[in-house]
Amino acid sequence: MPRYTRLLQVQQMSSAKKPEWLRVRYPAGENYEKIKGILRQHNLHTVCEEAHCPNVAECWGGGTATFMLMGDTCTRGCRFCMVQSGNPHGQLDVFEPLKVAKTIADLGLKYVVITSVDRDDLPDGGASHFAATIKAIKQHDPEVIVEVLIPDFQGNIDDIKKVVEAGPEVVAHNIETTEPLTPRVRDPRATYAQSLEVLRTIKGLNPKGYSKSSIMLGLGETESDLMKTMQDLREVDVDILTLGQYLRPSKGHIPVSEYVSPERFEYCKQIAEELGFLYVASGPLVRSSYRAGEFFVEALVRKNRSASLN
Repeated sequence: MPRYTRLLQVQQMSSAKKPEWLRVRYPAGENYEKIKGILRQHNLHTVCEEAHCPNVAECWGGGTATFMLMGDTCTRGCRFCMVQSGNPHGQLDVFEPLKVAKTIADLGLKYVVITSVDRDDLPDGGASHFAATIKAIKQHDPEVIVEVLIPDFQGNIDDIKKVVEAGPEVVAHNIETTEPLTPRVRDPRATYAQSLEVLRTIKGLNPKGYSKSSIMLGLGETESDLMKTMQDLREVDVDILTLGQYLRPSKGHIPVSEYVSPERFEYCKQIAEELGFLYVASGPLVRSSYRAGEFFVEALVRKNRSASLN
């Protein structure tokens, strides 16, 4: 029996019965209401709400939100994601970059995460919109650290380049799951090989920047495939890795295969660190835009900025 299986037995459960470690408090509090009010005022979307993130109470309560650009309708149809699918027919709020920048200023944020729906209906997949948002944020406050979680832009290097050259400190793209599970879990246009190439391109365009990716557990991945996925990410120089539990948004989405114990997540973190990732956040409630690594990355970025000035 493999060491992974022998040391850490996965608790098998139905998706209707979540274990104690996945229970979270209902979102409330002064900061939560403040962020919600400002977002509604500017008609902005967050992945926190659209994806029904279990950490919304913690993150919003602490004054952090992940902004989702280009509307709430995705042109892809991944079987794990709660965001609605459809065709936005090229509609785009050209004022959104300024709205996001102003909202960040109003909230006094110093580390922000920007993501988006997939927009295959746009000529560049929304890359220019990403770049405009990053620049607007930096113009309002050059000290703000920007992390972006980007789609694959259908593998177009020029589109990826637009985002990277806008100057975000962290560029993330999610591999999501193992290679064998990818066709079952993700939209057919989102391939495993393409995601690896996107991550390779990100690092190649800016070797000094930080790249990031994420893997969901509990979809039926095997030990060997999970280890291979982490190795593949290191081979394209991904710096930061997050590992979290897949939670089924509805009965229409792919079922949970297993609820993974906190001990197993800790074990996976140890293996990932041994592979050489700069930082690993691993736990049942960890998400790709989760602020678990925010303080670590912020410290690195500010240290590098200080060194460049001396």
